[in-house]
Amino acid sequence: MFEIPAGLLAWFYSLTNDYIISIALIAAVVMAITTPLTLKSTKGMLEMQRLAPEMRKLQNEHRNDRQKLNEEMMKLYQEHKVNPMASCLPIAAQMPIFIVMFRILRGLVYIPSDANGAKEVASATLRAINSADTVQGFIPRFLAQDSDLYLSLYGRTDMPWWRFNLDLSAFQAIGNGVGEGLIYTLLVVALGALYFAQQKMVAARAAISPTMSPTQQKLMQYLPVFFAVFQIFFLSALVFYYIFQTLLRILQQYYITKKFYGGDESLGRQAQRAGDAAREESKKNGDSGGMLAQAKRDLAAAKGNGATKSNKSAEKAEKPSVVTSKRVTPPKNGTKKPAADRPTPSGSSKGRPTPTRQEAEAARAKQAKNRPKSSGKKKR
Repeated sequence: MFEIPAGLLAWFYSLTNDYIISIALIAAVVMAITTPLTLKSTKGMLEMQRLAPEMRKLQNEHRNDRQKLNEEMMKLYQEHKVNPMASCLPIAAQMPIFIVMFRILRGLVYIPSDANGAKEVASATLRAINSADTVQGFIPRFLAQDSDLYLSLYGRTDMPWWRFNLDLSAFQAIGNGVGEGLIYTLLVVALGALYFAQQKMVAARAAISPTMSPTQQKLMQYLPVFFAVFQIFFLSALVFYYIFQTLLRILQQYYITKKFYGGDESLGRQAQRAGDAAREESKKNGDSGGMLAQAKRDLAAAKGNGATKSNKSAEKAEKPSVVTSKRVTPPKNGTKKPAADRPTPSGSSKGRPTPTRQEAEAARAKQAKNRPKSSGKKKR
């Protein structure tokens, strides 16, 4: 991962025999790699914004059905051939490049320290390649040992270029003296000014086709300037690399402005009109625009659904369950019948009431009266 770009940097040095020109050329290569991704990201972001009115309609139609909304959104993206993840490509690509270039430029002036036995490891490595094990200067990393860049730095304790020592940071230079550190500090100030100019160009485009609030625009404009302050702790070689890269980014932003925002029918202008239409649609429906507002509405809807489910569960738990016997069927009116209306025991007709005591005695007397009398003669 590190050897290939380090080898390219060494090749540039072999052509120019100059540290700064080599760093500038490697910055140009990095920008050549990331610029197509940036252009694709910008185009994808504007195409997404151009679909804002249709997306707003879908959000209003399927406000309470998140799954259906996602399905309709995917159909909309496929119909217009828009990739919502396209805007993430430059960020995903730049972070590894930033780490690689940071490690390579710091590795040019690498000096083993006593911490964690690094010096012993470096000495053993030097002995293995038949080099002196008492080197007190730089041992460049990730470079071929026969390259001109490696040989120009091996064993040295400085990396000079004009009035700068590229292996020093502004903080270290100020510690050596205010006069010496002033020029390094001005270098960091120049980097901050370039960051501000770059972000101002981006903010001017955002005013034409706004995708964020004015507060967010100001934050994005001044945040890189604060990042530049921390450059006082970085090597001057790294600061020069960021300066060249920022100059190229300013040219890149100028090209993007001309390409995507140049005319009334440009993609940026269409995105602006679509964004205005989406905000008007939101005002008609009483919704505030923006991703933050949409996230709040989704959260409120989720809480409402959770509360509804909780209430239904509570009502279900409070509702008494009626357990009926399989042997006795309860009456339909839910009241208990009096004893006189209860069914008689087995042998009586179903539903026949139980006779009272007087009625039973009268029935027995009637049966005895109607019973035939015996003649008293016995049959032989």
